[in-house]
Amino acid sequence: MTGASFNFYEFFCGGGMARIGLGAGWRCAFANDFDPVKAAVYRANFPEDGHLAEGDVWTLSAADLPGRADLAWASSPCQDFSLAGARAGLGGGRSSAFFGFWRLVEALASEARAPEVVVIENVCGLLTSHGGADFTALCAALGAQGYRFGALEIDASVFVPQSRPRIFVVATRRDPPPALVGDSPFQTRAVAAAAHRLPPALAPLWIDWRLPAPPARNASLASILEDDGAVAWHAPERTSKWLSLMAPPHRRRLDAAASAGERKVGGVFRRMRVEEGRRVQRAEVRFDGLAGCLRTPRGGSSRQVIVVVDGDRVRTRLLTGREAARLMGLPDHYRLPSATTSALHVAGDGVAAPVVRWLAAHLLEPLLAAPSQLAAAE
Repeated sequence: MTGASFNFYEFFCGGGMARIGLGAGWRCAFANDFDPVKAAVYRANFPEDGHLAEGDVWTLSAADLPGRADLAWASSPCQDFSLAGARAGLGGGRSSAFFGFWRLVEALASEARAPEVVVIENVCGLLTSHGGADFTALCAALGAQGYRFGALEIDASVFVPQSRPRIFVVATRRDPPPALVGDSPFQTRAVAAAAHRLPPALAPLWIDWRLPAPPARNASLASILEDDGAVAWHAPERTSKWLSLMAPPHRRRLDAAASAGERKVGGVFRRMRVEEGRRVQRAEVRFDGLAGCLRTPRGGSSRQVIVVVDGDRVRTRLLTGREAARLMGLPDHYRLPSATTSALHVAGDGVAAPVVRWLAAHLLEPLLAAPSQLAAAE
């Protein structure tokens, strides 16, 4: 696609990863984020426009949003839906920012400027928070403004070497073409269960979005790492400390990698586990070619560690900011903060760009390009 065919608003934009994923066929008409670090990164990567409004979404009004967007993308704060968070749901804390965004959509609708399509990206806990009541409330809000909707559960691991499952709620005021409706590998049991829980008034608005599976991923965790000589490795005693935290199953996994006789690269997370009634800190390793889900450094999990096994030699180090960006599918020319913690914060709080590109190419763009029966009726 050449030129800009569609325009969009990007809320909770972070470092602009949804914008990167949408690609050259899309023009950003407005962007918003309240985090000054992320806003600085956004401006550094998109210096050609002044569309970013830095500040709380609740301070915005419909007058701040130019024209009428084809798409409104909202990667709203997810901490209250996360299994690691307080599970306060849509009514509490940072996730209530969603309603700050949604009141803008309602205001746009009152001016006949509602976006044709809305995408809401969040953690998988969105489907089950408060026994599904939060997801039902979200669907009710969508339905009240004339949107039909469905959800897809997409793990970024099908595109990049990172385990990162996320929910994408796609809502439209259009009648979707039949080719976009049907079975999909991203219609998981959790999505089907959430749809089944909807009350009778909302169930008819549900759409089973059809999204094809992508080609097999050809990148591994090892393939995105910096050269060994360009990174700082842990001292042997610190590596030994990490190994000492491994429970027997994970230590056996490490020993099996060592006995393979070839270089093996894995990812390690530090977690709290309950063993014999006590909370115990453990290091858990994986050698399946994937990194664990990236977190922000201030999140519930510790910063991810890389372990490299070469026969009897075992080395560990911290994941770098550039490696985290690669795990999100960002190009190496993407500008990161100079501070590693800030770089990890931006990457860990984002959406994987290749997932957005696949969703745009195979669902959003065909949906918006199809003749609108609703528009014709109006």
